[in-house]
Amino acid sequence: MKMLFKQRMFSWFDSYDIYNENGETLYTVKGQLAWGHCLKIFDHNGNAIGTVKQRILSFLPKFEIYSGEDYIGCISREFTFFKPVYNIDFNGWSVEGDLFEWEYHITGSSGYEVASISKQLFNWTDTYVIDVKEPANALYALMLVLAIDAEKCSRN
Repeated sequence: MKMLFKQRMFSWFDSYDIYNENGETLYTVKGQLAWGHCLKIFDHNGNAIGTVKQRILSFLPKFEIYSGEDYIGCISREFTFFKPVYNIDFNGWSVEGDLFEWEYHITGSSGYEVASISKQLFNWTDTYVIDVKEPANALYALMLVLAIDAEKCSRN
């Protein structure tokens, strides 16, 4: 299952639309006023289904992930010099990026690929293609991409 993750061009807060291969909206993400990043995820019917929220007072960036109102885990950037590596404390997943931070791979605990993420260049706004192997993992993969994108924005 492929998803196109596209940031809205003129928005005061972070907001994104996520489309399927047919151009249909799967999810909408709206940033909320908060200390740090707070991103609410809505399904195509407008129901709130998840949140990615930055944990403020931490040495390296950390983002709490919620499914509905339930806390399910945290993603944090590890200290590395070259390739970005993220620690995820749910599902046994890990994320590693390339040197330029344009390509990421999410792997499961036994080494299988959960999803791959590619940043599309030459767009006015941040645009990613998320290729998820199992549709049941789409929302969680999206949450990780949101956390990675917010972490990168925090550095700039």
